[in-house]
Amino acid sequence: MKNRLLITVLCIIMLAGCRQVMAQEKLTVEQAIATALQNNFDIQLLRNDSASFALDKSYANAAFLPRVNATGGLVFNNNNQKQRLADGSKRESKAIRSNTLSGSVQLNWTLFDGLKMFVTRDKLNEFVQLGELTIRNQMIGTIASVINNYYNIVRQKQQLKAIEEQMSINEDRVKLAEKKLSTGLGAKPELLQGKVDLNAQKAARLRQLTLIEQLKEQLNQVMNVALNSRYEVSDSISFRDDINAGDIFGAAEKTNPQLQITKKNIDIGKLTLKERKAERWPTLTFNSAYNYSKTDNKTVINPFTPLYSRNNGFNYGIGISIPILNGFNTRRLIKQAQLDIDYLNLSYLNQKAQIDLSITNAYKDYELQKKMLALEEENILLAKENVFIALERLRLGLSTYLELRETQKSLELAYDRLIAARYNTKLAETELLRLKGDFGK
Repeated sequence: MKNRLLITVLCIIMLAGCRQVMAQEKLTVEQAIATALQNNFDIQLLRNDSASFALDKSYANAAFLPRVNATGGLVFNNNNQKQRLADGSKRESKAIRSNTLSGSVQLNWTLFDGLKMFVTRDKLNEFVQLGELTIRNQMIGTIASVINNYYNIVRQKQQLKAIEEQMSINEDRVKLAEKKLSTGLGAKPELLQGKVDLNAQKAARLRQLTLIEQLKEQLNQVMNVALNSRYEVSDSISFRDDINAGDIFGAAEKTNPQLQITKKNIDIGKLTLKERKAERWPTLTFNSAYNYSKTDNKTVINPFTPLYSRNNGFNYGIGISIPILNGFNTRRLIKQAQLDIDYLNLSYLNQKAQIDLSITNAYKDYELQKKMLALEEENILLAKENVFIALERLRLGLSTYLELRETQKSLELAYDRLIAARYNTKLAETELLRLKGDFGK
């Protein structure tokens, strides 16, 4: 019994240790991005679509091959026949049995169709590239979402540290108030207010811990991993120092996936127009077949009817189909294809103008947030020093609790602005890279 109890205790200790190790495992933003790109449902669905395009492309050259079909049949007959001939004679018989065996192999080969088959092959290649661009567009959006979610957790962790720092100051306030009250130099309301402020910070800390867990669940969903997965994130927000407006504008037209998708749709639209125009041309085909048939009559009532007949052999020839009039449907389809191209061209110009505007505004916001961040980094040092001085003055009896609370409030607001500036700078940076369509260094 004692051994079982000892083993149980050891297992509990080991399990707790494993959980602690797992809880301390750090997830980097690069690992989060890699996991999301591998598991994200939207990306997997688009990969399936792209695989479908690739499958069609692998059979694209089949359009140049002939079509070969085979048919066959075996028929058994059991008929009653009655005939009256021109000379007045009559013939009648029952249960006349026969069987017929037939087979055929036909070949149909399109030799010329206005080059439509070549255009269709090229169009399949464009669809494959379109599928790849669609996947890339989703990947860019997923990377931006992961970065924003990840660093939002980092932001809230920094907010948690700021709250814990305020708790530490309030604990010093409570201890100092208790000491002064015990020596008769302080008043109880100061102690009570200190405890109220401390409890408020404890409640804020609990809310902050819950918020962090909720944000982790959101990140788990984006990464498509099991809910309640436990990990730690970084304590700081890193920034890039190689971003400038010229590079973003210069690269966006070539790397922005939305613009590339619209360009690819324009290319596909031009090929569709060529397909429609090819329908004006004649279609030249080569046709050939091998036919076999055999009839075996058990009995006949007409002496000129063979008891056995067999026919087999090849035939071949050239066929041509010339479009003359089809209700002007081909003309309508050509005009419709041209309208689609015009629409896509306008859509591209509209998208480019919107993206240029978004880049301009995003870069201005990025520059603003960097300046705000530098200012708040300076402010936090001043606020910390101010709190330290106020706390020391309170210990020496040179100031009041009200003065310390004001400096604490100033420090709290400084932390809020600093942490928000860090996160907003990262958001602006991420948005610029998303618009550029490239997160690589």
